[in-house]
Amino acid sequence: MKRAPFAVSELPETDWVAQVRRELTPVVAGRFFVHGSHDAEKLPQGSVGLLIDAAMAFGTGHHGTTLGCLNALERLVSAGVMPRSVLDVGCGTAVLAMAAAKIWDVPVIASDIDPVAVETAAANVTANGLSERVEVIEATGTDHASIAAASPFDLIFANILMGPLIELAPDLARVAAPGANLILSGILTGQAEAVAEVYAGVGYNLVKRVDIVDWTTLNLRLSDI
Repeated sequence: MKRAPFAVSELPETDWVAQVRRELTPVVAGRFFVHGSHDAEKLPQGSVGLLIDAAMAFGTGHHGTTLGCLNALERLVSAGVMPRSVLDVGCGTAVLAMAAAKIWDVPVIASDIDPVAVETAAANVTANGLSERVEVIEATGTDHASIAAASPFDLIFANILMGPLIELAPDLARVAAPGANLILSGILTGQAEAVAEVYAGVGYNLVKRVDIVDWTTLNLRLSDI
């Protein structure tokens, strides 16, 4: 088989992190303003600023999943929801955990299975002045002493992928308080009904579904019975 011709070129020395930071514009989701340090002076008056610089962990607000979760959080805040404790499973940069912590003076746990994400999340929590309110831990799902001690949770985020979300469904019902809100994303639009059905099987009722391009965010509520 004849191979297609190719050429090798030398790339100039580039600070790719600096370039990505310049190209990441702020994200607005309701009252939340997610920005890099280079855009800190652009924070609108009255907005809730979330400082997230480009890193190896997921969650700058630009992706439809993170944006969908922030918008779902905005709806809960506008509806007067007042959780007593919050859990962010698969937290990535911890943007969702920090958003909740900036609204409510309650304990928040941000967990991730990836040690790089945990390191990034901890740095972001410190940079946003939330170290005393947000505990960042490395954990597989809900399997951690801090999660067990802080449960039940009134609000849970899980912005991961369909497979892990389905596996976690019983655990996210077990650590939730009656009537708890659950915000799920990382779900392709064609997967949303299947995920909602699995969570209905463990007691969660669908409150709202929002699609952003190819991605779905689900807001569910655990039965209070």
